[in-house]
Amino acid sequence: METILNPWPWYVSGPLIALIMALLLYFGKTFGMSSNLRTLCSAFGADKFADFFRFDWKAQIWNLTVILGGLIGGFIAVNYLSNESITVLNPKTVAELQSMGFENAGTNLVPNEMYNLEALMSVKGLLLLIIGGLLVGFGTRYAGGCTSGHAITGLSSLQRPSLIAVIGFFIGGLIMTNILLPLIF
Repeated sequence: METILNPWPWYVSGPLIALIMALLLYFGKTFGMSSNLRTLCSAFGADKFADFFRFDWKAQIWNLTVILGGLIGGFIAVNYLSNESITVLNPKTVAELQSMGFENAGTNLVPNEMYNLEALMSVKGLLLLIIGGLLVGFGTRYAGGCTSGHAITGLSSLQRPSLIAVIGFFIGGLIMTNILLPLIF
């Protein structure tokens, strides 16, 4: 009999994230993907092109373990913790997505209509990727960090700017989902 593995439930992964955050706070460190990407870009010479990348990246090299952990964790999740179960969506959501052109809503982790090579190579897909990337990059820089940094590190250390940023992220997500996505598709 084959054992079907599911992703770790919240009551396992949540306390693990809390433990990591407690350790980071204890050692005076912060967590966030944008700071890791800044460190990586600086290490590869981006400091020659922009002042933003001129800092002592070697003092932040420990942070690159987050990228390594993300890669290793992604590999483990895809190869050992995934199964073929579909995402259970509300029938109204499925109907709305189908009306926008998403044929198999919920059957894949991400919709093929947006995340396949054909979609990427279209003018619409390329524009979405470029404009979305610029908006995310600008928003991350403007907010002083990314969603993971503010939502996990910032909120756990009771930082008011992180609370404001997280509220902004949710408002932006609601606007994108309910107003812009139907216009795009």
